[in-house]
Amino acid sequence: MKKKTCLAILAMCIALTATACGNDDTTKDKAADAGTEQKADDQDKKDSKEDENKVEEPKDFGTRLVSVDSVDKYVTIGEYKGLTLDNTVQEVTDDEVDYQISAALTDKAEEVTDKNGTVQDGDIVTINFVGTKDGVAFEGGTANNYDLTIGAGGFIEGFEEGIIGMKKGETKDLNLTFPEEYQQEDLAGQDVVFKVTLQNFRRAQELSDAWVAKNTEYTTVDDYRAGMRKELEENARASAESNLKYTAWNTVLNNSEVKEYPQDDVDNAVTEYKRQIQLYAQQGDMEIEDFVEAQGMTMEVFEQQCQQYAESKVKQNLIVQGIMDAEGITLEDEESLKLQDLLIKNYNAKDLADLIDQYGQVAVDEAIGLMRVENFIVENATVDEKVSNGDLVGQSGDGGDASKGVESDVVEEEDETADNTDDTRDDSKDDTKEDGDTSNKAEGESDTPDKAEEE
Repeated sequence: MKKKTCLAILAMCIALTATACGNDDTTKDKAADAGTEQKADDQDKKDSKEDENKVEEPKDFGTRLVSVDSVDKYVTIGEYKGLTLDNTVQEVTDDEVDYQISAALTDKAEEVTDKNGTVQDGDIVTINFVGTKDGVAFEGGTANNYDLTIGAGGFIEGFEEGIIGMKKGETKDLNLTFPEEYQQEDLAGQDVVFKVTLQNFRRAQELSDAWVAKNTEYTTVDDYRAGMRKELEENARASAESNLKYTAWNTVLNNSEVKEYPQDDVDNAVTEYKRQIQLYAQQGDMEIEDFVEAQGMTMEVFEQQCQQYAESKVKQNLIVQGIMDAEGITLEDEESLKLQDLLIKNYNAKDLADLIDQYGQVAVDEAIGLMRVENFIVENATVDEKVSNGDLVGQSGDGGDASKGVESDVVEEEDETADNTDDTRDDSKDDTKEDGDTSNKAEGESDTPDKAEEE
């Protein structure tokens, strides 16, 4: 699950790396120490080049998100109090509980060490293979230390089936035929041979009290299953809360209208956007023009993107600051400081200085401001609590007390606990994907036998 929208501002404003330009004073001192006129000339050229590439920093408007003292001239803010919102919590089913337990069993699969043991459907095998056509290895048909779940259906027909029954260390030729519709024309409909060597294989254990006691904090299967359900339900509530705040904010955003953009703010946002792109370019030792071209854009299109980003960002900041001004909210009050601590925790920063060093003061302030406003909108809304099938199961709030305790009970979990279920589900399916993903290979690359290519 993605982090909530307000936190994503940090990613949007992130300075992914230090600038490529060096410290002018340091480099000049080194040039002087070198003691030769040629080195001094070279250093002057280097300094000149670094000055050209120096990244302009966006302005910091202090404790405000915008440069203007009042936003009334610039934006008409949509109604943000008394909204009616749905908080729809995804129902947790027995199948979902079973899925997570199965994923955990697979994750803890143990190597089969019996010398007479053979591969079964569902086992995770580590193999080397070489694909040949007419005795010649074809491109993309070779890989070493490749992990594959048998039965996942990720390879062309006959590949996984051919591994069933193999023993550790065994080598076997698989005579297969690529499908007629295979996208690589020189292989479509062709007979090939895959020489497969089984390095080792792992097998998920049966769910038992013994397995639970060894691999979890629980002691019995029943307790483990109940704990898994509770975790999934907590994740579902946190995810729903995140979606609720996202919906609340976007309702206000879409119902607000900018009358005029303060030019200083737009210019500042354009600078920020270009700074990000320039940092990316410098990582690749490229000029920004070359980087933009490498993305398949013209500089004209890039400038349009900068303007679109800037206007979107300024609109958001005008609305957030306007609501904060109207409701007596500041970036320095007690609640804002709590959210500041939350950001430090969620982004694994050592302290506020570390967080600001990574993302910049402006990005941190914008994230906190948006989080405060989202919370305020929800707290002043009528929230209909629903389960995933849409049945009303409760209603909280009367336009003023809709979501008391949300910040303390949910927001601290939504970027850690709420992510666990979705991340587990995605990761557990990596081996069964049919999209050519072979990122788990230790050596070599092989997309050729992938079923996705077949389709």
